[in-house]
Amino acid sequence: MAAAPYGNLTPDLVLDAVSACGLWPDGRLLALNSYENRVWQVGIEDAAPVIAKFYRPDRWSDAAIIEEHAFAQELADAELPAVAPLLFDGRSLLHHGGFRYALTPRRGGRAPELEAADQLQWLGRLIARMHLIGARAPFEHRGRLDQDTMVQQPMHAVLGSSLLPAGLQTNYRAAATRLDAAIGARMEAIGPLRQLRLHGDCHPGNVLWTEAGPHFVDFDDARSGPAVQDLWMLASDERTMEALLEGYQQFRDFDHGELALIPALRAMRQVHYAGWIAARWHDPAFPIAFPFAAESRWWEQHIADLHELADELE
Repeated sequence: MAAAPYGNLTPDLVLDAVSACGLWPDGRLLALNSYENRVWQVGIEDAAPVIAKFYRPDRWSDAAIIEEHAFAQELADAELPAVAPLLFDGRSLLHHGGFRYALTPRRGGRAPELEAADQLQWLGRLIARMHLIGARAPFEHRGRLDQDTMVQQPMHAVLGSSLLPAGLQTNYRAAATRLDAAIGARMEAIGPLRQLRLHGDCHPGNVLWTEAGPHFVDFDDARSGPAVQDLWMLASDERTMEALLEGYQQFRDFDHGELALIPALRAMRQVHYAGWIAARWHDPAFPIAFPFAAESRWWEQHIADLHELADELE
């Protein structure tokens, strides 16, 4: 399982897992774009398709996954457009064939138009309402958006991987260590931040737009952190951030001091991305999807990018 975590996840197993919930698959399967987990759209006889998400083994505890589901359901119960898992005999986290999985309704849509002020304001209002609910209580099992998770663990994954050329080990370690220190200094300068439950990965691919408006999908990276984490990936510049915040502040106050965190959050995401690929390289899907990570020139550019991010923070 460690060498090929999804090696046994066959189409028949997917269909059997859906059937085990009392649904009647019609045999139509569509693999959706997901590398961390495996996600399928499954056709259902005389009903709308469902989305079957099979969780990567050993990434999250059962308690952490159930907490993610509960948060999405709490948002849906508050009439926020968040897609929550379906319940079967009162359970959202299901088990079949050695895998943990969940089924959700299919909710299609297109990417938001992030140059349109009205759509940005709409998203800002919804994120503020999400944060009002997220601030009600803390996560107990999902951890925080911090340097250990987003920088130090990924850095060790890269250094322990065969992907990083031996001749670049020293240069990578120096760049990542320098950036880690710069991120820490920026966070210390800003001071203590209000922590709340977040979507955690609120980029345009996780916001789908229909004629009824936007809805949020994929709470797999939900964790605790500052409010700005759910905003900065939707804002390409100061103008778009202003539009987001114009909508946001109609429902919830925003600490503008958090805007100074954005360079640090961007840097953490970049370090984490390389570490994520390195940590998952044993999964056969990753060399196919990310062939550039096996090339020395990509790591040379990554090291240069880390120094550039440190320059910005320093």
